[in-house]
Amino acid sequence: MRRCILAIDDSKAIRFLLHTVLGKDYQVVTAPDACSAMFWLAKKNLPDLIIAEPQLPDVQDWELITEFSSSAIYRDIPLIVLSSLDKDATAAKCLKYGIADYYMKPFNPLELSETVQKLLSRVASKLNENEVN
Repeated sequence: MRRCILAIDDSKAIRFLLHTVLGKDYQVVTAPDACSAMFWLAKKNLPDLIIAEPQLPDVQDWELITEFSSSAIYRDIPLIVLSSLDKDATAAKCLKYGIADYYMKPFNPLELSETVQKLLSRVASKLNENEVN
């Protein structure tokens, strides 16, 4: 079964790009806003990785990121932020919330794909270690 990535961004072009670039190797579920993402998650879907824009139309800036990083259900899922906000502020917030990695828009999709692969490999390694112990 292919690993699942939840990509949340209000830009249709970014969602299409993520689906195109990552869809070859992963199941990519996209959502245009926080409400759609939470609706999908509420159906007991759990992604292996989340890619999210911190500035979404239906919530305050960083609200969804804060929810993911503080939730007992979602905080162990690697999270990548795609931001168009100030770079220094984005770096500080990502550090504060323990975000795995972040990219400023516009970003290189091939670099993002490599980061996704590395993060999911680390998750797989941790799962294998836990199974052995």
